[in-house]
Amino acid sequence: MARRVMLITGGGRGIGAATARLAAARGYDLVLTYRSDTARAGETARACEAAGAKVVLLKGDAASEADIVAAYDTAGRTFGGIDAVVNNAGTTGGKRLVADTTEADWRGTFEPNVFGLALSCREAVRRMSTARGGKGGVIVNVSSRASELGSAGEWVHYAASKAAVDTLTQGLAREVAKEGIRVNAVNPGLIETELHAASGQPDRLQRLAPFVPMGRAGTAEEVAECILFLASDAASYVTAACLPVGGGR
Repeated sequence: MARRVMLITGGGRGIGAATARLAAARGYDLVLTYRSDTARAGETARACEAAGAKVVLLKGDAASEADIVAAYDTAGRTFGGIDAVVNNAGTTGGKRLVADTTEADWRGTFEPNVFGLALSCREAVRRMSTARGGKGGVIVNVSSRASELGSAGEWVHYAASKAAVDTLTQGLAREVAKEGIRVNAVNPGLIETELHAASGQPDRLQRLAPFVPMGRAGTAEEVAECILFLASDAASYVTAACLPVGGGR
């Protein structure tokens, strides 16, 4: 059987890298975008190739319309199309009280998390929609439990951006449901990734894990399993869903 093709933004590390590795093992060829860590992205690409995937690795800015369009164009030239898109790239914007945020904090968070993700969804629909000559496909947006919890005292600006992702997911899903495209989101909670240290909170997992009903943080691989489920035919009647992956929190 021909391998399917998946485009993953922010595919070099964390949840994106775990998703790429699992997708490669399950028969996908890959287009992986990353922002700056070439070494980590290359390591992910090599692991996926070892699992049998053909991999295109692209450096780019998740908030840049030109870079987003270039990724889709490259996927089209290389593979002839895309079956699934995972919009994973984003940023927390760092720990801030709302009263201490700047305009730059809000713009720096919303540009990749919302505007860039929305443009990626736009490009996916333009290419996948059966109403536009495509063969259909799947979009999975990586949101966050912060969209519902609000993240008071940490990063309300980030939580607000993820709430926008949830609304976009649900609205777009209903808009293109008859065009052969399913659109869903995963909403990870406390997950073992580099995000916490990068945001200036290296002890965040240890502090918050006791408040998770399951008593632990999750792993990137556990989130990847949910993403691959939503991208698969096993979820063929699932669209407009925002799946909590937070251990009950």
